[in-house]
Amino acid sequence: MARTRTPPEVDRVAASQRAVAARRERASLKRDVATRVITPQDLLRRAWAHPESPAGHMRVTEFLTAIPAIGEGKRDRILAHLAISPVKKLGGLGARQRVVLERYLDDRWPEPEPREGRSRLVVLAGPTAVGKGTVAAYVKEHHPEIMLSVSATTRAPRPGEVDGEHYYFVDDAEFDRMVADGELLEHATVHNAFRYGTPRAPIDTALAAGRTVLLEIDLQGARQVRAAAPDASLVFLLPPSWDELVDRLVGRGTEDDEERARRLRTARVELASQGEFDYRVVNDTVAHAAAEVAALAQ
Repeated sequence: MARTRTPPEVDRVAASQRAVAARRERASLKRDVATRVITPQDLLRRAWAHPESPAGHMRVTEFLTAIPAIGEGKRDRILAHLAISPVKKLGGLGARQRVVLERYLDDRWPEPEPREGRSRLVVLAGPTAVGKGTVAAYVKEHHPEIMLSVSATTRAPRPGEVDGEHYYFVDDAEFDRMVADGELLEHATVHNAFRYGTPRAPIDTALAAGRTVLLEIDLQGARQVRAAAPDASLVFLLPPSWDELVDRLVGRGTEDDEERARRLRTARVELASQGEFDYRVVNDTVAHAAAEVAALAQ
């Protein structure tokens, strides 16, 4: 009678560690879908490209309930309607099941379509702590043909900041005058504290001279630019994952726990707005993200 070989302890430990890592990766992917860092279609593409990956091993039930507005009852109705078994994993879906699931998602949560043509006025926005300023500074340093707009702000200069180079530092009365005289392309109060705005004159001068201008602003400002200059190209900067965004915010060490929680709530709202933008760029590394932004500005 053949004896069943018991795996060595080291093999069992390694297998257990791999299983834990895979569960953590699936949980991270579900958070990314829930917070809209990635679209449901993004996750499907990952699962289908690599069926043996954590994405591929995610059950279709887990996947659907990760999507905002889908609870267990709605999930079960969707699976019944699409004739997909609840025990199926994403990587194991058949050709027909893939088609009907993707079609269902595209009908209800369409991904943004890149716009036709390019504009020399490019807006870079995204959620808090995603690294907009760092990416914009990299573009300025490595792509001198692109002018980085300088904003006006009512906050005080930080150590090392130079008026007219980093910001135009103004008081509330001067900011009010600029708004009243129509000197700002956009303006907003950021994080319920200070006001920021983009002066029109330098932008108009640069565009008239044939230069490309990059604006690094918040979501409110991006919407105002879209209304004032409909031909502007709006670029949404995304973190590689929700967990990475949280780590970056915590790692800055500039906010207390209450402020970090408030900013993360705001980030969820901001991420949900990415469908309003023309392009999406993932800030996996600053150099890569800056290169993509610069390419969209050509």
